[in-house]
Amino acid sequence: MDAIKFRTLTTEVEIEKYIAKFEGFVGVRLPYDYTIRSRIVGAFKGEEMVAGYMLVTKPQFRSLMFVPDSVKATHEFFKNDQYEMMEVNGVWISVSLKDATDYFRIWIHMMWDVFFTKKKYVLLMANLRNGNVKNIHSLTNPELLYEGPPMLMAGSTSHSTIRVSFTTRWQMVANIPRYWMEYKNREKRSTKRLKQRAYSRELRQAES
Repeated sequence: MDAIKFRTLTTEVEIEKYIAKFEGFVGVRLPYDYTIRSRIVGAFKGEEMVAGYMLVTKPQFRSLMFVPDSVKATHEFFKNDQYEMMEVNGVWISVSLKDATDYFRIWIHMMWDVFFTKKKYVLLMANLRNGNVKNIHSLTNPELLYEGPPMLMAGSTSHSTIRVSFTTRWQMVANIPRYWMEYKNREKRSTKRLKQRAYSRELRQAES
C-alpha cells in the first residue's frame, strides 16, 4: 500500500483538479483567483490526489467575507490586525481513504504547516452540514465568531449555513493528544467494521 506523500500544488492542471475535488466534496466551487493566492497542499497515494487543504496567509480572507457587518462591528476579535491572521480553507479528504493512520497523518501535516506560518490567529470555516470538517475543526479547540447564513456579495456562492471560528497555532499544538485519541477511535471503528463484514460473509457462506 502506497504511503501518503504531500506536495504544494503549482501547476494549473493540479490546481484545477484540486478545485474540482473540493467542489465534489462540499458542493461549493472555490474562486480560481482566490485559490491561486493560497498555498495549496495536496496529499497523494501514488499518483492519486486523496486529500488537500489551502493556507491563506494574507487578506482578503474568504471566511471573513461571509460574516455579517453587524458581527464585525461588535466582536472584539475584529479589532486585531488581519496580517496577524491566516485562513485554513478547502479541506477535503477522499472517501477512498479508509485507514485511520492516513487521516492522522493528514491532520498532523496540516497542523505543522499552519504552525510554521507563525501567524497568531487561525481562521476556520465549515459547512454546518459537513460533519467531517466540523469534527476536524473541533479538535483545534476553536472559538466561535459566527454561525448562520453567509453574507453573500453579488456573484458569490457558499453553503446555506456556515460556522466561522478561530483558534491559534499554539492551541493546535496543545491539542495533539486529541488528534491522537481521534485517530485511535477511528482505528477501533475501522477494525470493528472489518470484523462485522467478515462475520457477515461467514454467515452468507454458511447459509449458501
